[in-house]
Parts: sequence; C-alpha cells; structure tokens
Amino acid sequence: MNVAQQRLTTARRGARAGLEARLIGPGRLLLYAIALIAATLFMLPFLWTVGSSLKTSVEIRQFPPAMFPAVLRFQNYADIWHVVPLGTFFWNSAQVTLLAMVGQVCSATLVAYGFSRFRFPFRDTLFLLVISTILLPREVVLIPTFLIFKFLGWLDTLRPLIVPSFFGGGAFYIFLLRQFFLALPRELDEAAKIDGANSLQILLRILLPLARPALATTAIFSFLGHWNDFLEPLIYLNSPQNFTVALGLRYFQTLPNEAQEPREQLLMAASLVVTAPILIIFFAAQRYFVQGIVMSGIKG
Repeated sequence: MNVAQQRLTTARRGARAGLEARLIGPGRLLLYAIALIAATLFMLPFLWTVGSSLKTSVEIRQFPPAMFPAVLRFQNYADIWHVVPLGTFFWNSAQVTLLAMVGQVCSATLVAYGFSRFRFPFRDTLFLLVISTILLPREVVLIPTFLIFKFLGWLDTLRPLIVPSFFGGGAFYIFLLRQFFLALPRELDEAAKIDGANSLQILLRILLPLARPALATTAIFSFLGHWNDFLEPLIYLNSPQNFTVALGLRYFQTLPNEAQEPREQLLMAASLVVTAPILIIFFAAQRYFVQGIVMSGIKG
C-alpha cells in the first residue's frame, strides 16, 4: 500500500512539474512581459492623476513635470469639499444612479422575460425593432425628450434622469438578459407550472435566482452609465444644487479664481474621489460580471 501511494505521489509530482514547465516556457514568459508592459502603459494616466492630486499649486505647474511630488499633500482631498459642494453632487448622483439602476434592471428583466419565454405574434420582429434602437444615437432623440420634459415641468430636476429608466430599461440590457434566459432550460418552467406556479412566480422564484450573474452585469453597466453620464445632466439641469458629479467636475473648472492660483491638483483629487465608487463596485462584483458576460452568449 505504501509503494502504491509513493508511485501515485511521484506521478502527481511529475505531472505538476510537466505542467509548470509548459506554463513557464519562453513563449509564455514573452506573453507575460508584453502584458506587463501594456498594463504599465495603461496605468500611466492613472498614476499621473494620483501623483498630481498630491501636489501643491507650485508643483502642479513645474517644468519639467514630475510624476510624484516631493512631499505628499493629502490636504487636497479635504479642500475639494469646500471649493465646491461635492457632497451635494454625490448625493444627487447617488439618487439618480441607484433609482435609475433599479428601474432599468426591473423593466429590462420583464421585457427580456417576455421575449424569451412567451410566444406571441410578431415577437421576433418586435425584438429586432427593439435591438435596432441601439443604432439610434442618443443625440437624435435629445430635442424631442427635452420638449416633453419641458411640457411636464421637469426641467432642472432629477426626474428626467430617473423616470425614463423605468420604461423598457434599454435595448442592450434587454438583449443581455434575454440571452441569459434563453440559456436556461424550459423544463424548469414546465415543472413549476405543474406545481401550480404562474408566470410571475416562475420569474421571481425560478429564473431570477439563476440569473444573478446577468442581473449583476446589468446593474454594473447601468451604474457606470448613470454615474458617468454628462450629456443629459448638462441638458436638463441648470442649478448647481442639482448637479451630478460628472457635471460638478465641469462646474469646478468654471469657478472664478480670484487668487489666480492653480487648482488642477484639486481637480485631479476630485476626479479620483468621483471614480472611487466605480472601482469599488466593479471589483466587488467582478465575479458576477465576468460570469454574466460569459453565460449570456451561450445560446442565441
């Protein structure tokens, strides 16, 4: 018995050594080197932003510029909250992003469920019509929607940024969730119907728990889109107390500077603070994000 165990252990070590030899070959090392160089190049703008956010007003205009300051000035991150009402901008963006994200996920889920599980006349034609709206630039419908919101008296409020998300959810999110629902076997629906479940119960109790990766992917995309949106807040919002963070950064640049001191270091610090929620949410939900993207393309 001991001899058999020794042979098994030796075989495992040999297989592991062979695998490591294949993984750490010349070609693999070259790929790792190329990936490391590319990652460094892509990280340079971010590192430059971090370094600039910690500089003084003198160092930010220094030539030749340095990547990092001689002394790190973390006070910049405290000053940005006093130069502009950044807390108000964050609160407005949080309201818009969270409410619009919930609206898009819920409405896109219902529409995708209908296209993937029900049979009705012109279903495929309607789905193609919905998907074709992806090709329609947002700028084309900007004036008609502006006139609608002006008629409703919603200008300079957050409602134009929130309410439309509850009607359909967007063609891309419908497509993403529909593809995921199509990958789920219909036998699940049939078994639930035999047990007396209706269509809504099948969606809520059977499909949605299985569709968590796709829902998380949709939520991440929706969060990124609304948090970074600049065009629609620029069109619909006029008062600084209603600005979102994307519009607030632009407002930061247009403030009068009576002291004529450089404020680019504060702008860099504000940009990093605004970017922080995106990074946190992406890394926290990265596993669901990758799984949702992969599984949504299993079945057409």
